[in-house]
Amino acid sequence: MMDTFFISHGSPMMSIDESVPARRFLQSWRSTVLSEPPKAILVISAHWDTAAPAVNAVVRNDTIYDFYGFPKPMYQLKYPAPGSPELAKRVQELLTTAGFGGVQVDSQRGLDHGAWVPLMLMYPAADIPVCQLSVQSQSSPFHHYNMGRALGPLRDEGVLIIGSGSATHNLRELRSGTGHPVQWATAFSRWLTEALTTGQFDNVIRFEETAPFARRAHPWPEHLLPLHVALGAAGCTPAATETQTDRGPHGIAQATLIHDSFTNGSLSYASYRFSSPHHLSL
Repeated sequence: MMDTFFISHGSPMMSIDESVPARRFLQSWRSTVLSEPPKAILVISAHWDTAAPAVNAVVRNDTIYDFYGFPKPMYQLKYPAPGSPELAKRVQELLTTAGFGGVQVDSQRGLDHGAWVPLMLMYPAADIPVCQLSVQSQSSPFHHYNMGRALGPLRDEGVLIIGSGSATHNLRELRSGTGHPVQWATAFSRWLTEALTTGQFDNVIRFEETAPFARRAHPWPEHLLPLHVALGAAGCTPAATETQTDRGPHGIAQATLIHDSFTNGSLSYASYRFSSPHHLSL
């Protein structure tokens, strides 16, 4: 059974900038985080926003350069990972069965930078099939949590589920240089880590009401919504809906901080692993 993950992909500059600490973390992924390669990868990216859930189904993924004004070498990078129409169909099936209407399969779209930038560092051979799933920024975090719950069976099928966003994401408050991160950004990031690692998943789902500086850290929610999908897929159950079945024989799923750094004064790269009770008992 695969664990699920939330990766803060931060700036696309991570693709070429050796000074970004999160780059080194992702490059060490196979030796320090997940040594066994998955059969396939499903990435929920903040950079694909649709009215209803959509998943791409292609033979070979194109590399989408959905950013502007960056150095030319970034537009020459390629991540031609194979797609998986079979996984896309399975995702559509699971979501539809769970009651999500209008789930689309996109036969044209490749991978945006929320997917290919971290993956090119984690799995540089680009030899693992990848599908990308969209977010719905007009829907609630609980909607995304329930999407994750529906996708949970994929973990037993060898699929690595990664939510890719940012622990903080306010582009208007980015700073140049390498100074200390600003207080509001560190306060939100610390709150998020404490809430996750102590099992306060209901507060995370209601982060806009419960977190300090929530609107400043996320003026729009799309970069935190992939985290809620990863939460749901791992079985991290909010206390308000928790049942004995959810808990299982060894307790509820657990969250672990696996990386923590900042760039640009306010951009957090905090990333998390969500481990199931079954995995924890091994």
